[in-house]
Amino acid sequence: MRNLALSCLLLSVIGLQSCKNEEKQKAVEAAKAEGEVVVSTACYKAIYEKDTIDLKLNTLKNGKLSGDMTMKVAPSTVRTGEVAGEFHGDTLFVDYTFKVNKENQTFKNPMALLKRDNQLILGNGTMQTTMGVTYLVKDKPIDFEKVKYKFDTVECAAK
Repeated sequence: MRNLALSCLLLSVIGLQSCKNEEKQKAVEAAKAEGEVVVSTACYKAIYEKDTIDLKLNTLKNGKLSGDMTMKVAPSTVRTGEVAGEFHGDTLFVDYTFKVNKENQTFKNPMALLKRDNQLILGNGTMQTTMGVTYLVKDKPIDFEKVKYKFDTVECAAK
């Protein structure tokens, strides 16, 4: 009889604990969804010789940014993908996840863009790949002076 009472007590405690975990999970999901609300949208375009890059950035309620970027690099390479990241001071650090010419293979590269006046300047930094993940090397400076791509603000195209 005593074992039966202990078993029932144990099952009750486990049941109550799982309910608490569900409530916590729902609260986390609600906070995440609220943070993903778009507060503002800005569009940019960079042109260098025959190359064009279109960038659309959505500022989210949680302060992070997400958006889309299309790189048309002469003569025929087109990279289409998404960016996600956040500002650290006046520098926007994003990961650009893209496909080349609509192939099935997906690539992911880090990028750093300096906000100066109404421009975003794509910096040149030293990248390193470790265990399949590419990142900007922390101890190496990012050059924002000798660059190809300077993004100017443009009207966002209606889609």
